[in-house]
Amino acid sequence: MTAGPVRVVLADDQPLVRSGLRLVMADHPDLEVVGEAATGAEAVQLVRDIGPDVVVMDIRMPGMDGIEATRLITAGPTATRVLVLTTFDEDDYVYGALRAGASGFVVKDMALNDILAAIRVVAGGDALIAPGVTRRLIADFVGCPPQRSPRPVAGITEREREVLTLIGRGRTNTEIAQDLFITVATAKSHVSRLLTKLGARDRVQLVITAYEMGLVTLPG
Repeated sequence: MTAGPVRVVLADDQPLVRSGLRLVMADHPDLEVVGEAATGAEAVQLVRDIGPDVVVMDIRMPGMDGIEATRLITAGPTATRVLVLTTFDEDDYVYGALRAGASGFVVKDMALNDILAAIRVVAGGDALIAPGVTRRLIADFVGCPPQRSPRPVAGITEREREVLTLIGRGRTNTEIAQDLFITVATAKSHVSRLLTKLGARDRVQLVITAYEMGLVTLPG
């Protein structure tokens, strides 16, 4: 995470939602709202103009929707990350947000403190897998069959393979460290190397990769 407060753009076509989030964040000095957008196109332009750390992105907006805006933002040279915030938690929206490159997916009926925590997680370079994105959704998203033999991956060590398997099961760095009897710092190092070796943007993509490789399967 960069020094200073996390710079946030709020993208939602409902002014009440934007003002509510702005008011809540005003009580948290580590978070700063630097812009607001009522459409996806406005969100994309704000990212180009001011380069925030995180865009809190609604999905259903007039004109360009949040999924297309997310796709354009994550495809560009910016380091801005996107946290999708919506009232809709149907599978199709989750899939669309993941495909577009979102680093997190939360629904508006979550507790405000949980939403703020999600912003911090995404700003810190991690990705929010739960609660909106479950193992079932990830498995369906990548079209992974219930049972599948793991395939080898060039350049991945056995320990990194174990870490990737645990990431695919939704484990945090702390839980990975506990499972493998290593330090949290070592777990973070393994995750960082996996991101580099697999060319993954964030933890969400590592989860998807674990399913695609057959490292994680659901009970058949």
